[in-house]
Amino acid sequence: MMTDQLMKAAVLDRPHSIHIKQVHIPTIKNDEVLVKVHCIGVCGSDIHYYNHGKIGRYVVKEPIILGHELAGEIVEVGPLVSNVAVGDRVAIEPGVACGRCSFCKNGRYNLCPDVVFMATPPVNGAWAEYIAIRSDFAFKIPDEMSFEEGALLEPLSVGIHAMRRGKVGPEDSIFISGLGPIGLLTIEAAKIFGVTKIYTSDPIQYRREKALEMGATAAFDPLETDIIEEIKMRNGKAADVVIETSGNQHAISSAIKIADRGGRVVLVGLPIVNDIVFDVPYIVDSEIDISGVFRYANTYPIAIQHLQSSKSKIEKIITQKFKLTEIKEAVEFARSEKGIKVMIYTN
Repeated sequence: MMTDQLMKAAVLDRPHSIHIKQVHIPTIKNDEVLVKVHCIGVCGSDIHYYNHGKIGRYVVKEPIILGHELAGEIVEVGPLVSNVAVGDRVAIEPGVACGRCSFCKNGRYNLCPDVVFMATPPVNGAWAEYIAIRSDFAFKIPDEMSFEEGALLEPLSVGIHAMRRGKVGPEDSIFISGLGPIGLLTIEAAKIFGVTKIYTSDPIQYRREKALEMGATAAFDPLETDIIEEIKMRNGKAADVVIETSGNQHAISSAIKIADRGGRVVLVGLPIVNDIVFDVPYIVDSEIDISGVFRYANTYPIAIQHLQSSKSKIEKIITQKFKLTEIKEAVEFARSEKGIKVMIYTN
């Protein structure tokens, strides 16, 4: 593809200022593929950059293309690429690790200090018509899998990684706090790991209804329910594993009290404040294991295999669809929290 050809991309200039611009189609390296993007999800991190221009140590210092949940079709391959071909439908894992550091060698490449992650400053993302990616991070999806499901493999991967971090098995009962896209897809991840007792909570009713539709055992309103007592009544004891996805500081603090003695707490959601109060004597006395989740590693194959062999349709969490040219409306809608997952289409 000629390198002087242009494509449409949504460029964030500064907080609350995003516009469709003409930019050059990426030039692929020898080990990369060029993907024509079909659809891209709007993630909470995209909204955070849109609102504040930064997330922690990652600051938007120059115009950037956001978006990292995507699927599309390969239209060009580099001369060293052999695992995929032109015409393949693929889901994209958006973080390319170095493959050489100790973290990569140990299989924890999500912790690679040199990872190049889409839509994390200064790296451009996928709210565009085309993206270039190293070929081993492009995963072929089966014909029966929709592009939408392919794009949702990225947030589903967070749930899968949370299951692994929490050492979750089929015998465990789990509680998921927060039912945004990550929380809802963590329900699906729990089913991958054979879990049948899945308790959830969120203050928004339509999210609780969606959780039940996704297969949750129960969905509670945390503002009106004594969650610990409800779980004990239904489960016979507190939850073996608590997965906190909301990032609400009060939910994070109380997560350890919802876990049973000897239980595990997995922290996924990022709070807007750095310092959270924990009852340390309770943690020590109850031998609570606390784990953090930073993205994911080695999750796409298991996610694709599960969706291919199950009757699950994770695209049911998509509540709104917008054209790429409607990016401003899409982002504003997503930040209003009136829906669940917003999907953007390039064509």
